[in-house]
Amino acid sequence: MIVVDHLHRTYGDGPDLLHANRDISLHVSSGEFVVLAGPSGSGKTTLLNIIGGLDTASSGSVRVDDVEVTALSPRALADFRRDRVGYVFQRSNLVSSLSVYDNAVLQLRLQKRLTRAARERTRALLEAVGLGDKLDALPAQLSGGQQQRAAIIRAVASDTALVVADEPTASLDSVSADGVLRLLRRLNDEHGVTILVSSHDDRVIETGRRVIHLTDGAIVSDSGAPSGGGL
Repeated sequence: MIVVDHLHRTYGDGPDLLHANRDISLHVSSGEFVVLAGPSGSGKTTLLNIIGGLDTASSGSVRVDDVEVTALSPRALADFRRDRVGYVFQRSNLVSSLSVYDNAVLQLRLQKRLTRAARERTRALLEAVGLGDKLDALPAQLSGGQQQRAAIIRAVASDTALVVADEPTASLDSVSADGVLRLLRRLNDEHGVTILVSSHDDRVIETGRRVIHLTDGAIVSDSGAPSGGGL
């Protein structure tokens, strides 16, 4: 479960002070598929990054399962990112010198968990998303959609329970984007992975089972908010 409590994130100071997130509180249960929606500058990516441990809050708290993310030291935060969260970015961010397979198992290598079973599971995942014949290919030899599929498998190969995806379809054509969205839904439906996506793409918003809209750094609507408040 993800619990965000009265989160604020500001940048700068004085007349240059920018409120990226304003008093955000929310709960996300394990196994949910949640889309953070809003225009550019709404604060959705900042919120996603703080939950995923890529940015820090100015005040308030974030808890992911039993981890108080906002209280972690820099070293502990790095361990949290490595061990607890899978990341998918607007561009795949695959390592250009590594093959598709080696990119997919990179997080497992960092965790020192690259067992035979983990290798076989990763190969099976890559084959399941149509990359079985691309295991030895370099990222430059793949289409944009194939690169994003490889990045998603990298995010879940270590059996992480949480995937955060920032605008995962923004740089893709409609066919590739649909393939990426189907994969995210499949991981959610079949494997119970909690998916947290930021996007202003209508196709992504329609995919989410729960949609949280942000404007000017604050939540303005939440299709999954409990009755009686909680935000």
